Amino acid sequence: MCDCPSINLVHHRLIASKLTLLSRMNWIIFSLLAGLVFCGPTFGQHTSSGLVLRSARHSPATQQKDAPAQPPVEPDVSEGLTLENVRALALANHPSIERAWSMYQAAQGNAWQVGLPPNPEAGYLGQQLGSGGQAEQHGLLLQKEFVRGGKLELNRGVAEQDVIRASYEFSAQQQRVTTSVSVAYYEGLIAQRRSELARQLVEIAREGVNTVEQLRKAGESSRSDLLQATLELESAELVVNSASVRHESALRNLTAAIGINELPSSILLGDIEVNSAGLDWTESLERLLAESPEIAIAFANIEKAQREVCRAQVETVPNVTIQGVVMQDNAIGGRTDGILQITMPIPVLNNNSGAIRKAQAEHFAALKGMEQTKVELRARLSQTYERYTNATQQVDRYRNRIIPTSKESLELVRQGFVQGQFPYLNLLNAQRTFFQTNLQYLDSLRELQIASAEIEGLLLTASQPK
Repeated sequence: MCDCPSINLVHHRLIASKLTLLSRMNWIIFSLLAGLVFCGPTFGQHTSSGLVLRSARHSPATQQKDAPAQPPVEPDVSEGLTLENVRALALANHPSIERAWSMYQAAQGNAWQVGLPPNPEAGYLGQQLGSGGQAEQHGLLLQKEFVRGGKLELNRGVAEQDVIRASYEFSAQQQRVTTSVSVAYYEGLIAQRRSELARQLVEIAREGVNTVEQLRKAGESSRSDLLQATLELESAELVVNSASVRHESALRNLTAAIGINELPSSILLGDIEVNSAGLDWTESLERLLAESPEIAIAFANIEKAQREVCRAQVETVPNVTIQGVVMQDNAIGGRTDGILQITMPIPVLNNNSGAIRKAQAEHFAALKGMEQTKVELRARLSQTYERYTNATQQVDRYRNRIIPTSKESLELVRQGFVQGQFPYLNLLNAQRTFFQTNLQYLDSLRELQIASAEIEGLLLTASQPK
């Protein structure tokens, strides 16, 4: 080495410039690493055109656009309760609908969350701390895992099917409540009509007592007839009491079906004898298979299972973890030093084959689940349509033949009894026949309306989801 001072000075300046350049390069590398960790795109993921658009669709500002309709406001029921009134009240108040709506919002939140990349990590790194300051190293550490293979986008794709399923479950629960409250409404309307019929029977029985008393004064009737007429009146009054209790119970059931504590009105408005629209088996089945939320839910299960297969297949694509450290190294005179580390797992022992087989089996099960749902819907519709058909025939027979005949028979026997042509036993039997045929007619109307409501409600009747 030359002893010339000028040459040594130049040599030291070159070394210093190199160290300065190395320090600046470390800071530049660290700055680039920090920018990549905190602001860079997700490694192996779709960036602006894919993830950003998907993020916008799931952001809170845009979530409500794709949401199902929220429960409506309560209607005005000051004059009484119609079928439309009780349905609107139930949709606005039933807790199961609010629960289904909350589950839909929860699914939305999860779909947004599962597509987010992991957060970067920052920390302190210290080494050679026991060297008494001779070789200590103090550094700022930054670390970030980069998810590759499109896993985050596939995670979100799977969760999106849960959102779709939750939206159909919300619609299904609205229909369940609507159908259940419709059935409860018809039960209440029938019970109300039954009470009116029972009071009509009391009036008939009371007229019978008065007629027997007049005939007995004229010497045309016996005391046994009077006693029999009095017993019939007592029985009719018991029927009124029983019908009243049944009416009150039906109103309580309607209150529970709506999901409130008290009905705003105890008067049910509507005509139970309104003819139900003729339901054809083929049209009903086609509508059920085309519009049933159960079918839509089964299809969402298939889509979710298919995306889970794709997600399981990319699990073997290794994620990359990048770690960078900028430190002060006392071993080299306190100058700035750096560490850069890049790691990734090697899928040689675990290729996720078990999870892939599981996802494929679940996809096949979801396909068969769709077929099973269709078979079960067809079977349930068959049973309900049988009830509907029988009830339709019975209502038609009672309305057009049996009820008019029993009414005419009662009038003829009553006139004949007054004229002394028939004994009181004939009048009593005619009264009982008239009452029983009207009760049976109401039972047929009840079955017809309930079966119609279930078919029109896509066979969704339970108040709680499965």
